Amino acid sequence: MRPLPTGTEAVVFDCDGLLVNTEDCWTVAETAIFAAHGHPFGPAQKALVIGRTVEAAGEAMAHFFGRPGAGADIAAELLERVRDELAGGAKALPGAVELVRACRAAVPIAVASNSPRELLDTALASAGLADCFPCSFAADEVHSPKPAPDLYLTACEALGVAPQRSVAFEDSATGIASARAAGLYVAVVPSLTGTDLDHDWLGTSLAAPELLAWAGELGRETVR
Repeated sequence: MRPLPTGTEAVVFDCDGLLVNTEDCWTVAETAIFAAHGHPFGPAQKALVIGRTVEAAGEAMAHFFGRPGAGADIAAELLERVRDELAGGAKALPGAVELVRACRAAVPIAVASNSPRELLDTALASAGLADCFPCSFAADEVHSPKPAPDLYLTACEALGVAPQRSVAFEDSATGIASARAAGLYVAVVPSLTGTDLDHDWLGTSLAAPELLAWAGELGRETVR
């Protein structure tokens, strides 16, 4: 595991399952859809859809259900169900607010999310994080969402920092692939336990003391 880079000049965060506990909302919605098609929903099924866009999750479900061509309809149902669940609110995950504020005090930060703008804004506002980010980018605002690198490349360009001098915080294989393809250092806090994920740094929570210690040193050293 590579140490967190002290010369970091920007930090880009995923949202769902990393900053905000929206995965519970997604899981409720996904469980209902799987049940409606006569299937249980467990860790293996969650792994099929976690980190994907609504559209990609719909296609994955359609394939799993043996219903080719039904992806768009399933995606529309998923979006509606998640929207209803998020209306009840979602909390910031442990350490998220503190780490975001510490990073923002030192370097430019952004959010790069595979959720559509509507759900991203709702999640950030619900968790009290909306005012923390001057820049955020949603899946429906780039040509190709995660696992393509577009979201991270767009975020780094907006922040005026090279990807190679930036850190991405992710929780899923889809997001990790996106950050890796864009060239960022990848810090991972898995939202699905028991998964073996590619990473440069791996932790169990954003509340890990070493993260705040690292954030406290940002901006004090330039990359050489």
